[in-house]
Amino acid sequence: MDTVSPEQRSRNMAAIKGKNTKPELAVRRFLHAHGLRYRLHAAQLPGKPDMVFPRRSAIVFVHGCFWHRCPHCRVGARSVRSNTGYWSEKIKRNQARDAVALKVLRSAGWKVFVVWECQVADHSRLRRLAKALKALPQD
Repeated sequence: MDTVSPEQRSRNMAAIKGKNTKPELAVRRFLHAHGLRYRLHAAQLPGKPDMVFPRRSAIVFVHGCFWHRCPHCRVGARSVRSNTGYWSEKIKRNQARDAVALKVLRSAGWKVFVVWECQVADHSRLRRLAKALKALPQD
């Protein structure tokens, strides 16, 4: 049973941002500090990637562990306790949408990287991402 009113739940859910989230900002700051420049939230590309490196034909998505079901952490495995039918279907739709976007982008020649929210604090992982991006040929 939900402990808040439907109106309060609606306000809470409306406050959840889809871009410029804390994990995304942390990845952006890290990559920028390592000399990488990018475009933000390319609405014309499938999945509206968080960062686009057009000259390197690369894309970075920063996925929230809960919303996209992270395979690496417990948060991704956590399920909601209220309105479970709706939320399980919602997260399945998110995953299906992500899979389609990744497939379309890769088939169009983009190199796609996904950084999970739980990986943002791991600077060695972000250094490997920066190194991989810098190693890509530029147009």
